[in-house]
Amino acid sequence: MIDIAAFINALTFSAGYNTAIVAVGAILLGWAGGTVGTYLLLRQRSLVSDALSHATLPGVGIAFLLMAWFGGSGRFLPGLLLGAAISAMIGLAGVEWLTRRTRLNSDAAIGAVLSSFFGLGVVLLTIIQSLGIGRQAGIGSFLLGSTSGMLRNEAYTLAALALFVAFLVFVFRRPLTLVCFDETFARTSGIDIRRTDLLLMFLVMAVTVTGLRIVGLILVVALLIIPPVAARFWTEKTNTMIVVSGLVGAASGFIGTALSASVPNFPAGPVIVLVAAVLFVLSLLLAPARGVFYGLYRARAFSRKVHRRQGLLAILRGEAIYDKDTIRVLKSEKLIRGDGTPTRAGLDAAETAAREEALWTIYLRNNPDAAYRAARMRLDPIADRLTASEIAELERQFAGPSGVLPAQ
Repeated sequence: MIDIAAFINALTFSAGYNTAIVAVGAILLGWAGGTVGTYLLLRQRSLVSDALSHATLPGVGIAFLLMAWFGGSGRFLPGLLLGAAISAMIGLAGVEWLTRRTRLNSDAAIGAVLSSFFGLGVVLLTIIQSLGIGRQAGIGSFLLGSTSGMLRNEAYTLAALALFVAFLVFVFRRPLTLVCFDETFARTSGIDIRRTDLLLMFLVMAVTVTGLRIVGLILVVALLIIPPVAARFWTEKTNTMIVVSGLVGAASGFIGTALSASVPNFPAGPVIVLVAAVLFVLSLLLAPARGVFYGLYRARAFSRKVHRRQGLLAILRGEAIYDKDTIRVLKSEKLIRGDGTPTRAGLDAAETAAREEALWTIYLRNNPDAAYRAARMRLDPIADRLTASEIAELERQFAGPSGVLPAQ
């Protein structure tokens, strides 16, 4: 069970100095992962993060063996992260080479590198566990992450790396955005596409390496993919998407760390990813831009407008209304009585609807290119969609008597 008091203390940074430092590191990691992952998603290279994360494992093992061989502590975090970074760069170079020099597509190349490097890393970790050198206990935590045994200097190192990544994203946000959306314009603007792509891969590698200790190499890819995917439901603008994605990542790290601190033996890495997944589901359902519920609401509102307009035109023509949904909509607005006869308000609304339908017909005749856009616009009051001068011009062209539709 969750210790509510401990959870609140963790959220208010009152659960101890080390817990607070780990929480800050997780927040910065989530923010960096969310912002970098946005560019990765827009560049349509999300799978690259998976290959990079799995390619770090051999580097961790080799770095451990080298540091232990020379008499040092194999668990010296900067050395392990350096080894992971070098290994990730080699893995990325392998993907690039396979894609450019062979007939393999990028997905196959990523799969080949991912499986090969991960298999090598698991073998190296097995060897390390059997040798009994260099304080190998806990080296396997790089697979799924571990914050419980994190030292203060390790937390400082990870927080500094995450902050550095976030700073680079802020500095280079313009070229990254241009390359993601329009390579031709970016090239004519003097931006080197290859260098920008390499910068993006470096940022992904930096986030991956930073997240090894907190969420592990298997789950760190989630912090690069889930926050931007969740943010995509909330906005259509790139800058807003970057901010929302960073906030989702930071919130995931913060809440996940607090939950881990409030439940005994609760691993922080998987909990952080699960929190991110919950935020993704909430975004999927509730976001006003692309959420499922808002989409259902818009569809229902559109259907209601269609039934209302068709019902009013039927009233004006003196036609019987048989559709149950149309009858329900008209009754709810008191446009018809219980027996189906129109009220005074219904007759007035029918004349208004017919006249607006006529004006929209003239508008479409004058603006045939706007037919698709006007298909939904014409269901709303014309004053809400067109300017007063545009409506006056349509009125001038409309020579028919009130309530009589012009020829289609």
